[in-house]
Amino acid sequence: MKCLLLGAGYATRLYPLTKNQPKPLLPVSGKPMMEWILEKVLALKEVDAIHIVSNHKFIDNYRVWLESLKARAPLKVPITLHDDGSMSNDDRLGAIGDIRFVIERAKIKDDLLVVAGDNLFSAGLAPLVKAAHRHGSSVVCLKDLANAPSELISQYSVVELDAEERIVRFEEKPPVPKGTLISIAIYLYAKKHVPLVQRYLEEGNKPDQPGYFIQWLHRQVPVYGHILEGTWYDIGDINSYNNANDVFVE
Repeated sequence: MKCLLLGAGYATRLYPLTKNQPKPLLPVSGKPMMEWILEKVLALKEVDAIHIVSNHKFIDNYRVWLESLKARAPLKVPITLHDDGSMSNDDRLGAIGDIRFVIERAKIKDDLLVVAGDNLFSAGLAPLVKAAHRHGSSVVCLKDLANAPSELISQYSVVELDAEERIVRFEEKPPVPKGTLISIAIYLYAKKHVPLVQRYLEEGNKPDQPGYFIQWLHRQVPVYGHILEGTWYDIGDINSYNNANDVFVE
């Protein structure tokens, strides 16, 4: 299994904090967000390589950070940085464009765990891997926002599962959500589905927001949902960043 950490966005809603550094390298409770995620990924025995995609503007920030990480402790698996060539929010490839970029560049032909670099979560990912093995297909992590207002829920992908945990409805940012179960940016693409990223983009679909790929994919093949336990934070703006800094503890 390979892992791809998405870190090529520009996080304009977090300006000025992200004017000169990428959001995944912002510190939360004493260490960069990306390191919280890496701890969860490195705990998976199935992962034998990790890829991190950056835009060109921030690639040096990631290089300095990665060298620091290596100096502190030996890496269990190789970590490779990929520069997608983008210099601004206007010429970004988009999350799905970046996924295709790394799949092609790294010649990935295995199961692929994709995690957005601004996700903070306390639960381990082993149950997600087990769910993928059990279903023999791609699996998406979910959270239930049962007590949240519909205005907040509508900012995410809203999902409905059947009794077998298969996704039967997936709506990216619906104006009127029909449920409270949302998809979060942790995806395990089955090996057999990895090539479909290319097909999705060739058909002219949106290259940004990885949820759009799942919205398309679940109509082509069986895709399943896995509810992630524990704490989860989506760092989208200054308020959510400050809140995570105040209360996030592994």
